[in-house]
Amino acid sequence: MKKILFLLTACIVWPLAAQKPLTVDDLAAWKRVTEKAVSDDGKWIIATMEPWRGDATLYVYNQKGEEVASFATVKSGEFALSSHLLITKTTPLEETEALKIKKTKDDKMPMDQLVIYNLQGKQEDMIDSIRSYKLSEGAPWLAYQNGRKDSTLYVRSLDGSKTATFPAVSTFFFSKENQVLYYISNDTTQAKPGLYAYQPEKEANSLILEGKGVFKQTVADEKGEKLAFLYCPDKDSTRTQFALYLSEGNNAARKIAERTNDFLPSQWVISENGKLSFTKHSRRLFFGIAPEPKQKDTTILASNRPDVQVWNWNEDTQYTVQNYNRADDLKKTYTVAYNIGSKRFVPLTTPEKPTLQTIENDNVSIALVSASKQYGTESMWTGHNRANVYTINLETGETKPLITGTIARLRLSPQGKYAYWYSPTDSSWYTYSIADAKTYRLTTPSTFTAWNEENDVPDYPNAHGAAGWTADDAYLLINDRYDIWQFSPTATSAPVNLTVNGRKERISYRRIQLDKDETFINLKEPQLLKGFNEKTKGSGYYSAALSSPAAPKTLLAGDYMLTTPLKAKKADAVIYTSETYSRYPEVQLSDLSFKRSVQLTKGGSQQAPFLWGTAELTTWTSLDGKPLEGVIYKPANFDPSKKYPVVVNFYERNSETLYSYHMPEVGRSTIDYHFYNSNGYIIFNPDIVYEDGYPGESCFKSVMPGIASLIAKGYVDEKAIAAQGHSWGGYQDAYLATRTNLFAAIESGAPVVNMFSAYGGIRWGSGLNRSFQYEHTQSRIGGSIWETPLRYIENSPLFDMDKVQTPILIMANDNDGHVPWYQGIEFFVALKRLQKPAWLLNYMGEPHWPLRMANKIDFQTRMFQFFEHYLKGAPMPKWMSEGVPATERDFELGY
Repeated sequence: MKKILFLLTACIVWPLAAQKPLTVDDLAAWKRVTEKAVSDDGKWIIATMEPWRGDATLYVYNQKGEEVASFATVKSGEFALSSHLLITKTTPLEETEALKIKKTKDDKMPMDQLVIYNLQGKQEDMIDSIRSYKLSEGAPWLAYQNGRKDSTLYVRSLDGSKTATFPAVSTFFFSKENQVLYYISNDTTQAKPGLYAYQPEKEANSLILEGKGVFKQTVADEKGEKLAFLYCPDKDSTRTQFALYLSEGNNAARKIAERTNDFLPSQWVISENGKLSFTKHSRRLFFGIAPEPKQKDTTILASNRPDVQVWNWNEDTQYTVQNYNRADDLKKTYTVAYNIGSKRFVPLTTPEKPTLQTIENDNVSIALVSASKQYGTESMWTGHNRANVYTINLETGETKPLITGTIARLRLSPQGKYAYWYSPTDSSWYTYSIADAKTYRLTTPSTFTAWNEENDVPDYPNAHGAAGWTADDAYLLINDRYDIWQFSPTATSAPVNLTVNGRKERISYRRIQLDKDETFINLKEPQLLKGFNEKTKGSGYYSAALSSPAAPKTLLAGDYMLTTPLKAKKADAVIYTSETYSRYPEVQLSDLSFKRSVQLTKGGSQQAPFLWGTAELTTWTSLDGKPLEGVIYKPANFDPSKKYPVVVNFYERNSETLYSYHMPEVGRSTIDYHFYNSNGYIIFNPDIVYEDGYPGESCFKSVMPGIASLIAKGYVDEKAIAAQGHSWGGYQDAYLATRTNLFAAIESGAPVVNMFSAYGGIRWGSGLNRSFQYEHTQSRIGGSIWETPLRYIENSPLFDMDKVQTPILIMANDNDGHVPWYQGIEFFVALKRLQKPAWLLNYMGEPHWPLRMANKIDFQTRMFQFFEHYLKGAPMPKWMSEGVPATERDFELGY
């Protein structure tokens, strides 16, 4: 396979004398690329380097790879026309925190600054105290407001040669094309209050609608030729009296709909919560209607009204889901299409058919609507939302049934000639011809392997997806595990393997969509593919015509991980990253040939002071005879004659991430690989293959022989092996604690230990009942607690907790929306009752994992101290030996 050397990206051998272990503070300060962009002409690139805690710096590069400018304390940056760059700068974190410690009020805190940087002349303009700004995409114009109380809108050309101001502005935005600025002004001193359209190049200002009332949902079409909005002249009547207005040619708007129109059901209103949007070429306008909002009875005191939830066994939607979605459901709207040419209103969705799918093509008059309410109850345990799907005519409102009770997700082809879908229940692809209302089966399990061949949950396997449609909906391109296939949408010709050698070479090819606005695959142009090699775990970029069968041409491929490239809109310039475990994912500039790449960023220089590990693939056989893979991450200066402590960290399958850099960070739930390698630990991440009904034992059969194979290599301290995992990984760690005494210590985050009680629990982050995940998804039991009770017992660590001989650190947060935190409590209480060493960390108010940086730092610090004590014999910290009493929590951390 052809390999291209990267300029400036060869692995650097750092001087060993100066190297040291990473600390948690080093992780917090580690800089990663959080934003990158290339100018439309491909001549300029920006990349923002940001630490996990601290201030970001934005770097500007030219096409030679030279750094031409940098800006500290940056929040964001974006390219504008005329070779300008707009950068939002914020107050340094240290200064901000110092002001907060002094209890500085919010209105006294420093505001952001906006920098206008001329890439050609390297000149800078600075606008202080920026509150908000909008940049015209189609012309070099900027509109902004600054100061917390100043409502003046300032409009200027980017070079500063032309300016305009408008007082008392509440809302403003540019059209995507033709540089029309729309704004709402409440000014009564210099002009009439209302909605305006301003064309800065012409210095022309048009009053769209005069009024002091309430404007909502103001939206323009892409060309700035049509504008739609809701308006209510009386601020106290907005609940029921919004009307819909339309302006064409930026002339005075006309009212086109109000609540008295015939298309609205009785007691329905035009809703401010419904999204207004034009189709791509502005032939239709979509807006929302809804039943008139209900009002509480104000004649009854709140204290005299019961506050109760009523759960009904036969509700279509679980009450907890209703409650979770309550705020959104109170604002729920139903879509109406206004056909601008015919001036006809067509209601599209209803409470019975509430889901709509359209496409951007204005020439297509068909959309899809669906109804799933009648199937809602069963989704509680199946995990699938079945639906009845219909076609609907956007011009007439006529609906026709398409498919009933499907769990498939139907989509429309770009030209609207077909609906298409993958059916999980029979692992087959289908199309439906809109013209002749006929369904075509494109594949069967015997003719095409469309599904995930490695599926190991008790549910229907997913597909590998579709690459897209060709021009005029002529062909549908579908992925199998490795290749891209061409299918006739009416099954009139045999499928064609376009990439030819994917399965043979075990390379999974996937097309990269470089143009975000494209609607179809142009077979007259070469296509860029990204490939993943299952044998080597490396990746590559490939060129393929896809107009006829041929093995893709290798552009760049090797033992590294490549990301999806970002292409300039009007040039072949692309930026991308390439990484290995020991090589930082630097931003690189190339063209679509990838013959020569220029490194831009220098993030890898952060590694110089630190000890750095390596990664290698390993193989073994599970206890039930299945070949498995995993990754061994070795410390710097690895010496096979020494004995190293090991942390086994896993989830399901991770060997495909062999070349992932694993960006150093203060992790919210798992160990940082580089941190532990740097501190002398081996990390072992084994793949797991599951058998339905026995997830715990499957883990044991996969992981334990993997550890045994590692021990057999001779460089592992058998008395210093730990396990660490979170959520599903945390469950498996808890299970292993009941099956083996091999581990010297275990950290188990957000684990389930009692599948009986967890089965009937709620995922509070969505309101969903948890039973579906045991019967059909990740928890893999494959039946209910009444159908397979023994499986729930066998897979629940709680019932074998008396066998645990390993010290265990548990993290279970009281606001966990994924796993009931009482599972962590059951775990801890069982161990405490049995007088086995255990500690529980509850980061109060945090969800499934800590999100606050202070909490993440604390978690990583305690987990490291825990492992250092049990694997390396370090002194036990106070929080472990004595605890941190509730009365001392605000004053003492215990480490």
